[in-house]
Amino acid sequence: MPHPYVLLSAAVSLDGYLDDTGPERLLLSGPADFDRVDEVRAGVDAILVGAGTIRADNPRLLVNSPERRAARVGAGRPEYPLKVTVSGSGDLDPAARFWHTGGEKVLYTTDRGAGRARALGLAADVVPLGPELGWRPLLEHLHTVRGVRRLMVEGGGQVHTQLLTQGLADELQLVLAPLFVGDPDAPRLFGPGSYQGGRLRLAETRQVGDVVLTRYEPTAPGTGTLPAAADHHWLALACELATRCPPSTTAFSVGAVVVAADGTELARGYSREGADPVVHAEEAALAKVGPTDPRLATATVYSSLEPCARRASRPAPCARLILDTGVRRVVTAWREPDTFVPGADGSGVLAGAGAAVVLLPEHEERAKAPNGHLISG
Repeated sequence: MPHPYVLLSAAVSLDGYLDDTGPERLLLSGPADFDRVDEVRAGVDAILVGAGTIRADNPRLLVNSPERRAARVGAGRPEYPLKVTVSGSGDLDPAARFWHTGGEKVLYTTDRGAGRARALGLAADVVPLGPELGWRPLLEHLHTVRGVRRLMVEGGGQVHTQLLTQGLADELQLVLAPLFVGDPDAPRLFGPGSYQGGRLRLAETRQVGDVVLTRYEPTAPGTGTLPAAADHHWLALACELATRCPPSTTAFSVGAVVVAADGTELARGYSREGADPVVHAEEAALAKVGPTDPRLATATVYSSLEPCARRASRPAPCARLILDTGVRRVVTAWREPDTFVPGADGSGVLAGAGAAVVLLPEHEERAKAPNGHLISG
């Protein structure tokens, strides 16, 4: 199921703390960075914090700039982003500023917590997720029911840790403040967890006042049929590669990327690449990886179009080529239409051989774009 783009935002001291243990909140950022955060808030559909952050910081989570709020309204959006919190118990202070500032609010909780929240009269849409909380159903509900496409997560450390370890974060914006906390009892940004995503990709570094902003993106693919945030990155790249294909009236334009389990790009390719007028994208990419490379067994192939099950230009279709390399996970944006091969089912061939096939329809329009002349009408 689709879910929003999830952006984690936090500021830490040089020794990795979110706060100290004093009675007042430790201000890690300065005016320039507070304005940057305000700009980021103005660009999202919703802002999420955990119940612990509401209890500890009593935040308002507003877009403070009148100009930015006016721009949101001018674009047909609410003046303020939706405010979201999560609490299994539903036991939150009804007088907290979270409930009484800004626009709409939603609380995700358990079935039991929903009764508690309603009894307290919390000024929010209370959404029970069942006997236990789960991030995937929460994100799916935000996307499909509340229309949230871009979600900013501002804390706390437990929330950031869970989203990152579960492969649900698309971006981390981390501000490093020039001070030390030095208190082992102070809260840290990330706690214990199974961080299996490997190295993150550094997307940006810049000075903002007296702090440094670093932006990271995940690189490791998902596992099995469960997509990770990085799957969207790699599939978007495959769709971009499809735009580089030489034009054709007899074959689709497709892009493909092969990515190792640790997030290392092994190869990329696109249809009719180089001097071969009939090479397919997956074929072109896999040809650049050594056939005995042990990373292939746990790699993922990203293809803008479902790998072909039958073809006239080569003895082996791409679904078979993928299986022969040992790859057992494929992520695609678009099922192959009947334009050239009626009844093609590359996904069925792959799944029948034990491969996991993930369809991310959010990218379908991008995959179709360079093929409009073949599918219009």
